[in-house]
Amino acid sequence: MTNSTSTASRAGRREWTALGVLMLPLLLVSMDVSVLYFTIPSISADLEPSGTQQLWIFDIYAFVLAGLLMTMGSLGDRIGHRRLLLIGAAAFGAASLMAAYANSAETLIAARAVLGIGGATLMPSTMALLRTMFTDPGQRAKAIGLWSGVMTAGIALGSVMSGVLVEHFWWGSVFLVNLPAMALLLLLGPLLLPESRNPSPGRFDWLSVPLSMAGVLPVIYGLKEIPSEGWNVRYAVSITVGLLFAALFVHRQRTAASPMIDPALFRGRGFAPSVALNLVSAFGIIGSAYFTTQYLQSVLGKSALESALWALLPSVPIGAAAPIATALVQKGVNRAYVISAGFAVSACGFALLALADTDSMWLVLVSCGILAVGGVTVMSQIMDLAMGTAPVERAGTASSLMETGAEFGGALGMAVLGSIGTAVYRHDIPASAPDVARETLGGALAVADQVPGLAAVAREAFTNGMQGAAIAGAVVLAGAAVLAAVTLRRVEPREPQEAPEPEKVLV
Repeated sequence: MTNSTSTASRAGRREWTALGVLMLPLLLVSMDVSVLYFTIPSISADLEPSGTQQLWIFDIYAFVLAGLLMTMGSLGDRIGHRRLLLIGAAAFGAASLMAAYANSAETLIAARAVLGIGGATLMPSTMALLRTMFTDPGQRAKAIGLWSGVMTAGIALGSVMSGVLVEHFWWGSVFLVNLPAMALLLLLGPLLLPESRNPSPGRFDWLSVPLSMAGVLPVIYGLKEIPSEGWNVRYAVSITVGLLFAALFVHRQRTAASPMIDPALFRGRGFAPSVALNLVSAFGIIGSAYFTTQYLQSVLGKSALESALWALLPSVPIGAAAPIATALVQKGVNRAYVISAGFAVSACGFALLALADTDSMWLVLVSCGILAVGGVTVMSQIMDLAMGTAPVERAGTASSLMETGAEFGGALGMAVLGSIGTAVYRHDIPASAPDVARETLGGALAVADQVPGLAAVAREAFTNGMQGAAIAGAVVLAGAAVLAAVTLRRVEPREPQEAPEPEKVLV
């Protein structure tokens, strides 16, 4: 098969049907990040986990997912993305069944870890197969826009779905919904999806696997703990250790005969800026969500399920963001300026959030919608640019780098913006307030009955902290808008015929 003509490279009904099949596991993987939000009371009653075990039930999935993305992206380039996708789907389905009927906290933690492994295989594999199936630039852009929208929507839908299911069934039902989608993927995947792999990948660098995990996990752990626990030596050491291992990992990639991550990827024009800008976009989206979810529940006093349902409202305009951005690029608007505009829109969302007070639900929801529209605009175009710039035989590696960068960006957004918000909150809480009230808004509300007027003061202090973080977020994203316009204005994805053809088998 050759991509020498645009006619030959255009995808047909088979490829678009295959894309629909690929979206199912992607949706579930993203939903599993937030699917436990409403299940913890039920899980605590049934399994009686300790405080540490409860934290691991929540966090192990995201940690394993982030730590293995680069490994699985590189492995897919070597053994075949369809093969790895189907292996991951089987593991994800089996782990879902194991989690649904777990009879101990240890079993549930282990199942969540296997779900993370499965998720790490599914995410880069879906994007790599998408890159293989859609070689026409216009069609690829539309497909990646759908990929970005599904990914963003899944995180929002996960919490709502868990609330609805737990209200009518037992907590294990939130995992059983994964089984039909994985069964469908295992059934239709071999029929619809092409196999794609690097025809000459070289030996797999096993030493890079522990180095990559040791570089990713301590940094993400430290960054995620800082917003709730504050800066302390333990988290600083964790981040430092992770950065040291990350430096060793980079050195290994530059010196190994057959590295896991080929440094040539970063020499491709536009790829390195795409990774960095994708990180900044995740910084804004996840950093803002850290405040808005707490605002709906703790400032406005809504229940968790009510908050999750209201939080779905800003997701409505997301569906139009990526198609409009793609249409603008296809009509001749420079992609760099579309990405820059996306960052500017998100910065406006932050600026609007900075105007919120303690009774501004609609203002907060509108600002979230604007942030989401800008973020999806950036993510869809950045991902398309990166995947078009990278050689098709390294699509899995390129996708995993973008997704790992997004994980770092989300953790960094929570750490930096969360720290700003916490600092303002603690400054505005009276020194006479109980120590627990000076730590967090949740702590203040827990003891509000003991101190007259404390609840109102704490809610005001939290809102002031959110305003400060929003101003910082607006500045960061406005800077990213300028950076995108400068670094990407002369960068476009390579034409399909310039990319070496991977080994491809259609069954």
